[in-house]
Amino acid sequence: MSAFDATPQHHEPDRRRASSAVPPEPVPTRIDASDPRVDPYRSLRDPDLVRAGEGAGWFIGEQALVIERMLARTGTAVSILASERMAERAVDLVRQGSDRDVPILVASDEVIESIVGFDLHRGLLALGRRPEDGLARIEAALADQSRPVALLACEEIRNIDNIGLLFRNAAAFAVEGVLLSPGCHDPLYRKSLRVSIGHALDIPFARIAEWPQGLAQFRDRHRLTLIGTATETNATAVHQIDPPDRLLLLVGSEFPGVTAAARSHCDRLARIPMAPEVDSLNVAVAAAACLAQLCGPRLEASRQGRGK
Repeated sequence: MSAFDATPQHHEPDRRRASSAVPPEPVPTRIDASDPRVDPYRSLRDPDLVRAGEGAGWFIGEQALVIERMLARTGTAVSILASERMAERAVDLVRQGSDRDVPILVASDEVIESIVGFDLHRGLLALGRRPEDGLARIEAALADQSRPVALLACEEIRNIDNIGLLFRNAAAFAVEGVLLSPGCHDPLYRKSLRVSIGHALDIPFARIAEWPQGLAQFRDRHRLTLIGTATETNATAVHQIDPPDRLLLLVGSEFPGVTAAARSHCDRLARIPMAPEVDSLNVAVAAAACLAQLCGPRLEASRQGRGK
């Protein structure tokens, strides 16, 4: 018996079901390339779409783990576009998620390639509603100024992989939020989101328009210690810095590093001790090394405390 609903459906799912109703069983629907529901998925290779979703209020998720995170957040996923070979996997993802009525649109690999503009070998995409600006969530986490916290600030990180890895690092070291300079890449661009394995959906982020003055004002308002990363020998080795209770770690783009203007607002500059013949690390690797040093003691103490 086929798992597909052979009749195309062009209506929005009814989300007004009573909370006591039995959740519906997900049913994939076969579609063709003319279906208007696939319009947001079209021509995803277009470089102009790298940050287009930020203004439009949507984003595209790719691969099962990211879509699983989308479905775990009620109201985030709008639809799933799946190849025929991944239809049952899409059904399983929806069945296990919090939104059981997210439409599953299914087509052949050839039709999907004609829609998105490339060979979608993973066979799964999802359209999502972008979360509201994360500034309110970040400031709520900082409201209790007696509470230890850590934040990450990113200056002009334009590389797709690096921005995703920085969010993965943020999740690993319990960072409360990420502040972005105006030129940073969109963390919810599908490739960046994939690299972050979906953590960019969980970690709130906000762009600071008046950079770097706005960053300094944010630091002062929330009584944070702003530590900038640097490679110069006059910067303090990161393992020699006593981890502040309220940390704001600033990283810059891979080759220029943190700009002089941003450095002028830093309370400390930290460097990672390295072999003489090596002058720098990938920005995501450097951020992980610094966060491990500056957040690790608190995280380990918390872990041991829970184990008692």
